Amino acid sequence: METVTLWRPIGPEELALVEASGWRRWPPRLAEQPVFYPVLNEEYATMIARDWNVKHSGVGYVTRFEVTRDFLDRYEVHQVGGRTILEYWIPAEDLERLNDNIVGTIDVVAEYR
Repeated sequence: METVTLWRPIGPEELALVEASGWRRWPPRLAEQPVFYPVLNEEYATMIARDWNVKHSGVGYVTRFEVTRDFLDRYEVHQVGGRTILEYWIPAEDLERLNDNIVGTIDVVAEYR
């Protein structure tokens, strides 16, 4: 089974929900969050965690997780800025299927304050 490594910058509230899942699932999206945005590189995740999450909640985390390539192949990669500003746009209604295709755990790889 081939996997793809993804990163996600998050704040403390989302981190608590991921921890409560046993580090295996992303929480459901809120009504104002119709899309789940995992990113394709650690540098981009770091930029968001450091520059946005810290500003809004005092702390930002960079997480890393593996997803089966078969699942991700149905979605396009979106370039939303420079060459390395890449992310998937997973509709909220597909989040449970994404969670079912996580291989291993969601790991915190960096923390910014």
